[in-house]
Parts: sequence; C-alpha cells; structure tokens
Amino acid sequence: MDTAAYPKSLVDLYTFEGKKYGLPKDYDTIGLWYNKALFDAAGVKHPDATWTWDDLKAAAAKLTDPAKGQYGIAAPADSQANYYNTIFQAGGTVIAPDGRKSGFGDPEAVEGLKFWVDLIKSGSSPTVQQMSDTEPTQLFSSGKVAMYYGGSWEANGFAKNADLTGKVDVAPLPKGKKQAVVIHGLANVAYAKSKNPREAADFAVFASGKQAQQIQAEAGAVISAYQGTQDTWVKAHPQFQLRAFIDQVPDSVPLPRSKNTSAWTKHAEDLLLKAWTGEKDVADAARELAKAVDEELGKEK
Repeated sequence: MDTAAYPKSLVDLYTFEGKKYGLPKDYDTIGLWYNKALFDAAGVKHPDATWTWDDLKAAAAKLTDPAKGQYGIAAPADSQANYYNTIFQAGGTVIAPDGRKSGFGDPEAVEGLKFWVDLIKSGSSPTVQQMSDTEPTQLFSSGKVAMYYGGSWEANGFAKNADLTGKVDVAPLPKGKKQAVVIHGLANVAYAKSKNPREAADFAVFASGKQAQQIQAEAGAVISAYQGTQDTWVKAHPQFQLRAFIDQVPDSVPLPRSKNTSAWTKHAEDLLLKAWTGEKDVADAARELAKAVDEELGKEK
C-alpha cells in the first residue's frame, strides 16, 4: 500500500521502528476559533494567516471587558489544543525524536508554556477555577470568550449550534518563532489473529482508500486522510474557513507519544496545573516535569 496519499506526519504516528501498523483514516489539526461579533463590536481586525503571538496578545487585551465578564481568549492547560502547539512554535520539543528524553525543561518549551500562563496573569483569560467551573468550549459558545484554540473536530458542533450561526469562524494558529501545529488522527488496522486475515486487510485498505474516504468526508465530521478528499469536508460546512486546518498540514508535528504515553502525561497534568494556577513558577514546574518524564521514558527501554 502506497502511503504517499496521506500526510507524512500522520503516517509517522502509526510507524514504529520503520514498520507501518495502520493506514490513516482521518486527521485533525488545531485552529484559532473566534467570535466575529465580539471582534466587530470591539473594532478589532479578524485574525488571519499573518497573525503572530504578539497580534493575539494585543487582540486578547482589547477584547477583554471585565465589566461584561468577557475575556479575549481561553487559556486552559490543554496539551493537544494549546501548549503542545506553542512549544513547537517556540522551537521546542515534548519528547525527543529518539524517544529517550523529554524537552519540557528546555527554554523553548518553557516559552511555549509561559505563553498561556501569561494570558491568565494579564487577565485576558479566565482563571483556572473559572475554566473548571465552565468548560472553555462553553465559555466560547456563550460569547464570554472571544478566541479559542480548538480542533477541526469542533466544526460539526459549532455548525449545529443555532446561537453561533453567523457569529464564529476559524483562522490558522498565530505564528511563534515558526509555524507549527499538532496533527493527530485515527488509522484503520486489521487484527493479526483474525480468522479471515486477507478479508480484514482488504477491508482496512478499502476503508482508507479514496472511495470510502470520500464518503466519510461528505458527513463533515472529520477530515478524511486520503489526498484529494479534504475539500469535500471543507464544503460540508461552507460557513467556516475550514481550509485553515488543512493549509497547516505542511507545518504539522505528530502528537507527542511514546510506548507508555499515559504514564508521563499524568505528570504533565499534575505539575502544569500548578504552573497555571500560579502555585509554581513555570520554569520550575517544567524542569520538574522533564525529570519525571525522563524517568518514565527510562522505564520503557
């Protein structure tokens, strides 16, 4: 099976020690969802592909109105949607390419983490407690937050929300030192011990082929992985500039993972939450996290 029809970064997610273990089914990237009505009311220019971190910070400040309980952006301690992207944009890493060491403690990673913590400190984002009481997606949908880093998977739900009709759109992520975005997705596989291995494999190939991928794209739920079917997904929700998700694929980085990803992501959740609340300095929390992740990666050898 020729995997050239799929994004390389997506193929890499299902490649281990040079062997491919799945055929891409669909993928998601992250975009900057924004409330056009709030932008227009504040006289702020809508985000576009030229935006940088500084543009976002400046807009978030202008869109924040404490008297109305309105914030410029939601800055939760979310890995895939938020801080992984800014770590990569700052030139940092989460897990080294060889899988043996964490990059959380490096200056570039700290810069990517501080991006979010600083938005909370400046008052442009709700506090951790506020985002715990009401999920960021709900804060955005209710017009309390003007910007929200969210995945392509949000398109279906936002399209069905009558309260958001004509009010929201999406743009590519603002650029840090460089362009980068997390890509993730599912793959079709066949059970090795199936009683019908040939048929199972044939179906996996079909399910990841152009015909099945086209059918999937027409549903509008996910971005089909097969090259040439993405425009069908875009057309499923013409009210949004969904090409923002697809145009970022050349700059995409696979979702960080290892043999036992869940072991070290639990450390990230616990330690980074303390940085988000101000209990710990960001750099200190990042260095402590790097040490904990390195220990977990050491157990995987």
